[in-house]
Amino acid sequence: MREIGVAEISRAVSRLCIEANTTPRPDVLAALKRAAADEESEIGRDVIDQILANAELAASEKIPICQDTGYVTVFLEVGSGVRLVGGELAEAIDEGVRQGYRAGNLRKSVVTDVCFARTNTGDNTPAIHHVEIVAGDHVRVTVMPKGAGSDNAGALTMLKVSEGLPVAEQFAVAAVEAAGPDACPPVVVGIGIGSSFDGVGLLAKRALLREVGSQNPDPRLAEVERRILERINGSGIGPGGTGGRVTALGIAVETAPCHMASFPVAVNVSCHVLRSASAEL
Repeated sequence: MREIGVAEISRAVSRLCIEANTTPRPDVLAALKRAAADEESEIGRDVIDQILANAELAASEKIPICQDTGYVTVFLEVGSGVRLVGGELAEAIDEGVRQGYRAGNLRKSVVTDVCFARTNTGDNTPAIHHVEIVAGDHVRVTVMPKGAGSDNAGALTMLKVSEGLPVAEQFAVAAVEAAGPDACPPVVVGIGIGSSFDGVGLLAKRALLREVGSQNPDPRLAEVERRILERINGSGIGPGGTGGRVTALGIAVETAPCHMASFPVAVNVSCHVLRSASAEL
C-alpha cells in the first residue's frame, strides 16, 4: 500500500488551477486554427484570430485566458493501492483551490447563501469534486475551471424512451442555439446520454475532457457527433455570434447504462476557453 499525503494533492490542485487558467490546451488551440482556416466569414476569421492572439498572450505572460476564471471542478482517480494520509481529502482539495486562486491572482467567483445574500466566499471554495477508485497505486488529479457564461447554456432533460436519439440530438442543438452569442462561440459541446438524473450531467461534463475533434470509438456515436456538429454549424451563429459557419469546434458524446424506462440527456457547453489541466502523483 502506497501512502500519499493529502498535502501533495493540495499542491497539485493549486498548481493546476493556475496552469489551467493561463495555459491553453493544445487540442483547443489546434481546433481554433482549423476553425480559422474553415471559417468563410471575414469577421468570423477576425474573431478567431483575436482569440488565438489572446491565448498566446495569456500563455506568454502567465495571465488568465479569460477574466472569468470560473468555479473549479476537480476529478480524482485514486488507485486502490493508495492510502491517503495527513488529513481530509475534501479539505485538501479546497486548500489547493484557495492557494492557487490566491497565488495566481485569479478571480474568485463562488458565492454562498445562494438564495438570499449571495456572499462571495473570497477564495473560490468550495470546489466541486468527483472521486473514482481505479486500479493501481497512483492518484490522477484533473482540474477544470469553468465560467458561468457557457455553463449557464447547459441543459438537462429526462426524455421518454420512445423519443430517443432524434429528440436528444434536437435537444442538444436547441441548447446551443438558445445560448447564441452568450456562450462565447465557437463552443465545445459535451453531451451525456444515459445514467440517471444526477449522473447524466457528470457524463456531459466529463465529455469536455476529451480531445477536441476526436471521435467516439463507437462508430454509431461518432455519427451522432457528426450530425449534431453539422446542425450546430449550420445555425449561422458563428464566432462571437457575428455569423459564420464555425459555431462549434467539436462535439463529444458519452453514454452510460440507465434504467430501462429512462432516456436522460444532458448538454454541457464550454466556450472557446475550454480549460483543464492534469497531473499524476
